[in-house]
Amino acid sequence: MAKKKKKKRRSKKTTKSKSKKKKSPLSPKDIEYFKNLLLEKRREIIGDVSEMEEEALKKSRSDATGDLSSMPIHMADIGSDNYHQEFSLGLMASERKTLKEIDEALHKIGDGTYGICEGTGKPISKARLKAQPWAKYSMEYARMLEEGKA
Repeated sequence: MAKKKKKKRRSKKTTKSKSKKKKSPLSPKDIEYFKNLLLEKRREIIGDVSEMEEEALKKSRSDATGDLSSMPIHMADIGSDNYHQEFSLGLMASERKTLKEIDEALHKIGDGTYGICEGTGKPISKARLKAQPWAKYSMEYARMLEEGKA
């Protein structure tokens, strides 16, 4: 009989540890709304990144500008082209980071933890989620991170 009691105690511990993850404070209707926002933004970013890659990685100046002349290229034009290419590549990196955050938010929707601040465990306001649906932190915690207090 002592063995049976121990088994019951163990099962209670595992139940408690599984319930430590907070569930989303949002209604199913809100979750669906934010999921659609995230998916739309994801499609938009994927299209933008594909377009930027095509433009930034064109092989030559004549391909990029449609210039068919064989006139020599001015050094300033080459510098300008390089700047635009590097700028586009930087934007693509930023967009890829946002894409990763969107995918993480979609995963949270799947596991039921969307809308919970990763820093405090408190709900993230709907206004913040509407502005940035992939937000990981509440405004208060994000501010603390920026100020180096968290």
